[in-house]
Amino acid sequence: MPEPHALDATPSPGVLAAFEGAKGFMPVHEGLALYAAAVEAGRLGLPLLEVGTYCGRSTVLLAEAGRTAGVTVVTVDHHRGSEEQQPGWEYHDPATVDPELGVMDTLPAFRRTLHRAGLEGHVIAVVGRSPQVAAVWGRPLGLVFVDGGHTDAHANADYEGWAPHLAPGGLLVIHDVFPDPADGGQAPYRIWLRAVASGDFEEVRTVDSLRVLRRR
Repeated sequence: MPEPHALDATPSPGVLAAFEGAKGFMPVHEGLALYAAAVEAGRLGLPLLEVGTYCGRSTVLLAEAGRTAGVTVVTVDHHRGSEEQQPGWEYHDPATVDPELGVMDTLPAFRRTLHRAGLEGHVIAVVGRSPQVAAVWGRPLGLVFVDGGHTDAHANADYEGWAPHLAPGGLLVIHDVFPDPADGGQAPYRIWLRAVASGDFEEVRTVDSLRVLRRR
Protein backbone atom coordinates (compact mmCIF):
# COMPACT_ATOMS: atom_id res chain seq x y z
CA MET A 1 0.00 0.00 0.00
CA PRO A 2 1.48 3.42 -0.91
CA GLU A 3 2.45 5.74 1.93
CA PRO A 4 -0.17 8.49 2.48
CA HIS A 5 0.80 11.99 1.44
CA ALA A 6 1.98 14.08 4.38
CA LEU A 7 -0.44 16.90 3.52
CA ASP A 8 -3.26 14.46 4.25
CA ALA A 9 -1.90 13.56 7.71
CA THR A 10 -4.13 14.41 10.65
CA PRO A 11 -3.59 13.81 14.37
CA SER A 12 -5.80 11.47 16.39
CA PRO A 13 -8.95 12.97 17.95
CA GLY A 14 -7.35 12.72 21.39
CA VAL A 15 -4.24 14.64 20.35
CA LEU A 16 -6.30 17.26 18.55
CA ALA A 17 -8.42 17.66 21.70
CA ALA A 18 -5.25 18.11 23.78
CA PHE A 19 -4.06 20.77 21.33
CA GLU A 20 -7.36 22.64 21.48
CA GLY A 21 -7.48 22.39 25.27
CA ALA A 22 -4.01 23.86 25.80
CA LYS A 23 -3.25 27.54 26.36
CA GLY A 24 -1.95 29.17 23.21
CA PHE A 25 -2.75 31.20 20.15
CA MET A 26 -2.44 28.91 17.12
CA PRO A 27 -5.78 28.24 15.40
CA VAL A 28 -6.73 24.69 14.50
CA HIS A 29 -6.26 24.98 10.73
CA GLU A 30 -2.73 26.29 11.15
CA GLY A 31 -2.05 23.58 13.71
CA LEU A 32 -3.12 20.92 11.24
CA ALA A 33 -0.72 22.37 8.66
CA LEU A 34 2.08 22.31 11.24
CA TYR A 35 1.29 18.69 12.06
CA ALA A 36 1.37 17.72 8.38
CA ALA A 37 4.74 19.45 7.97
CA ALA A 38 6.09 17.63 11.02
CA VAL A 39 4.90 14.28 9.67
CA GLU A 40 6.70 14.95 6.40
CA ALA A 41 9.87 16.12 8.13
CA GLY A 42 9.78 13.14 10.47
CA ARG A 43 10.43 10.87 7.49
CA LEU A 44 14.01 12.19 7.43
CA GLY A 45 14.64 10.41 10.73
CA LEU A 46 16.03 13.55 12.38
CA PRO A 47 14.89 15.55 15.44
CA LEU A 48 12.15 18.15 15.10
CA LEU A 49 12.79 21.45 16.88
CA GLU A 50 10.45 24.18 18.06
CA VAL A 51 11.49 27.67 19.12
CA GLY A 52 8.86 29.16 21.41
CA THR A 53 7.07 26.63 23.62
CA TYR A 54 4.76 28.82 25.73
CA CYS A 55 2.28 26.34 27.27
CA GLY A 56 2.78 23.54 24.77
CA ARG A 57 -0.17 23.94 22.44
CA SER A 58 1.81 23.40 19.22
CA THR A 59 4.26 21.08 20.98
CA VAL A 60 1.49 18.51 21.33
CA LEU A 61 1.17 18.24 17.55
CA LEU A 62 4.92 18.08 16.99
CA ALA A 63 5.25 15.42 19.71
CA GLU A 64 2.59 13.24 18.12
CA ALA A 65 4.29 13.54 14.74
CA GLY A 66 7.62 12.72 16.35
CA ARG A 67 6.15 9.75 18.20
CA THR A 68 4.73 8.37 14.97
CA ALA A 69 8.03 8.80 13.12
CA GLY A 70 10.17 7.56 15.98
CA VAL A 71 12.11 10.83 16.29
CA THR A 72 12.60 13.18 19.20
CA VAL A 73 11.03 16.62 19.48
CA VAL A 74 13.05 19.38 21.14
CA THR A 75 11.32 22.55 22.27
CA VAL A 76 13.28 25.65 23.35
CA ASP A 77 11.94 28.46 25.54
CA HIS A 78 13.06 30.47 28.57
CA HIS A 79 9.44 30.29 29.78
CA ARG A 80 9.40 33.89 30.98
CA GLY A 81 7.13 35.01 28.15
CA SER A 82 7.74 37.07 25.04
CA GLU A 83 7.28 40.82 24.83
CA GLU A 84 3.56 40.82 24.03
CA GLN A 85 2.84 38.40 26.89
CA GLN A 86 4.13 40.62 29.67
CA PRO A 87 1.80 42.43 32.14
CA GLY A 88 -0.05 45.29 30.50
CA TRP A 89 0.14 43.80 27.01
CA GLU A 90 -2.61 42.27 24.88
CA TYR A 91 -1.58 38.64 25.22
CA HIS A 92 -0.79 38.60 28.93
CA ASP A 93 -2.40 35.82 30.96
CA PRO A 94 -2.21 36.43 34.74
CA ALA A 95 -2.54 32.68 35.32
CA THR A 96 1.00 32.22 33.94
CA VAL A 97 2.60 34.46 36.60
CA ASP A 98 4.57 32.77 39.39
CA PRO A 99 2.81 34.03 42.56
CA GLU A 100 6.03 33.95 44.61
CA LEU A 101 8.39 35.60 42.14
CA GLY A 102 5.89 37.82 40.34
CA VAL A 103 7.29 36.91 36.90
CA MET A 104 5.90 34.74 34.14
CA ASP A 105 6.64 31.03 34.26
CA THR A 106 4.89 28.95 31.60
CA LEU A 107 6.92 25.79 32.30
CA PRO A 108 4.38 24.26 34.75
CA ALA A 109 1.52 24.78 32.30
CA PHE A 110 3.63 23.28 29.51
CA ARG A 111 4.38 20.18 31.58
CA ARG A 112 0.71 19.74 32.42
CA THR A 113 -0.17 20.01 28.72
CA LEU A 114 2.24 17.24 27.73
CA HIS A 115 1.24 15.03 30.65
CA ARG A 116 -2.45 15.29 29.82
CA ALA A 117 -1.69 14.43 26.20
CA GLY A 118 0.40 11.41 27.22
CA LEU A 119 3.37 12.68 25.21
CA GLU A 120 5.98 13.57 27.83
CA GLY A 121 8.26 10.75 26.73
CA HIS A 122 8.59 12.13 23.21
CA VAL A 123 9.76 15.67 23.99
CA ILE A 124 12.95 17.18 25.38
CA ALA A 125 12.22 20.58 26.89
CA VAL A 126 15.22 22.91 26.87
CA VAL A 127 14.80 25.86 29.23
CA GLY A 128 17.01 28.63 27.90
CA ARG A 129 17.30 31.43 25.42
CA SER A 130 17.19 30.39 21.80
CA PRO A 131 20.52 31.93 20.61
CA GLN A 132 22.43 30.34 23.51
CA VAL A 133 20.95 26.92 22.83
CA ALA A 134 21.51 27.21 19.07
CA ALA A 135 25.17 28.09 19.66
CA VAL A 136 25.82 24.74 21.36
CA TRP A 137 23.55 22.60 19.17
CA GLY A 138 25.53 20.03 17.18
CA ARG A 139 23.41 17.88 14.88
CA PRO A 140 21.15 18.21 11.81
CA LEU A 141 17.43 18.78 12.21
CA GLY A 142 14.51 17.64 10.10
CA LEU A 143 12.29 20.57 11.05
CA VAL A 144 12.71 23.98 12.66
CA PHE A 145 9.50 25.70 13.76
CA VAL A 146 10.09 29.38 14.58
CA ASP A 147 7.44 30.81 16.90
CA GLY A 148 9.43 32.72 19.51
CA GLY A 149 9.79 36.42 20.25
CA HIS A 150 8.35 38.71 17.60
CA THR A 151 10.81 41.59 17.72
CA ASP A 152 13.26 41.86 14.83
CA ALA A 153 16.15 41.08 17.18
CA HIS A 154 14.57 37.87 18.48
CA ALA A 155 13.16 36.66 15.16
CA ASN A 156 16.45 37.24 13.34
CA ALA A 157 18.40 35.51 16.10
CA ASP A 158 16.09 32.48 15.86
CA TYR A 159 16.46 32.32 12.09
CA GLU A 160 20.23 32.83 12.11
CA GLY A 161 20.74 30.41 14.98
CA TRP A 162 18.62 27.50 13.80
CA ALA A 163 18.22 27.60 9.99
CA PRO A 164 21.85 26.49 9.44
CA HIS A 165 21.12 23.28 11.38
CA LEU A 166 18.40 22.17 8.96
CA ALA A 167 19.36 19.15 6.88
CA PRO A 168 18.83 19.22 3.10
CA GLY A 169 15.16 18.48 2.55
CA GLY A 170 14.33 19.66 6.06
CA LEU A 171 11.46 22.05 6.67
CA LEU A 172 11.58 25.58 8.04
CA VAL A 173 8.17 26.58 9.43
CA ILE A 174 7.53 30.18 10.46
CA HIS A 175 4.41 31.28 12.35
CA ASP A 176 2.70 34.69 12.45
CA VAL A 177 3.83 35.80 8.99
CA PHE A 178 1.70 38.85 8.18
CA PRO A 179 2.53 40.76 4.96
CA ASP A 180 0.04 43.47 5.97
CA PRO A 181 1.18 45.39 9.08
CA ALA A 182 -2.47 45.89 10.02
CA ASP A 183 -2.72 42.15 10.71
CA GLY A 184 0.24 41.78 13.04
CA GLY A 185 3.92 42.37 13.74
CA GLN A 186 6.34 42.27 10.83
CA ALA A 187 9.39 40.49 12.26
CA PRO A 188 8.31 36.93 11.28
CA TYR A 189 7.37 38.23 7.83
CA ARG A 190 10.81 39.74 7.43
CA ILE A 191 12.63 36.53 8.33
CA TRP A 192 10.39 34.67 5.87
CA LEU A 193 11.50 37.17 3.21
CA ARG A 194 15.12 36.53 4.24
CA ALA A 195 14.68 32.79 3.87
CA VAL A 196 13.11 33.10 0.42
CA ALA A 197 15.71 35.62 -0.79
CA SER A 198 18.60 33.48 0.46
CA GLY A 199 18.06 30.90 -2.26
CA ASP A 200 18.51 28.17 0.36
CA PHE A 201 14.79 27.43 0.61
CA GLU A 202 11.84 26.73 -1.64
CA GLU A 203 8.30 27.59 -0.61
CA VAL A 204 6.14 24.55 0.10
CA ARG A 205 2.89 25.67 1.67
CA THR A 206 1.04 28.69 3.05
CA VAL A 207 -1.86 28.39 5.48
CA ASP A 208 -2.86 31.85 6.66
CA SER A 209 0.05 33.06 8.83
CA LEU A 210 1.94 29.74 8.71
CA ARG A 211 4.69 29.41 6.10
CA VAL A 212 6.46 26.16 5.24
CA LEU A 213 9.76 26.16 3.31
CA ARG A 214 12.06 23.28 2.36
CA ARG A 215 15.84 23.52 2.53
CA ARG A 216 17.27 22.93 -0.95
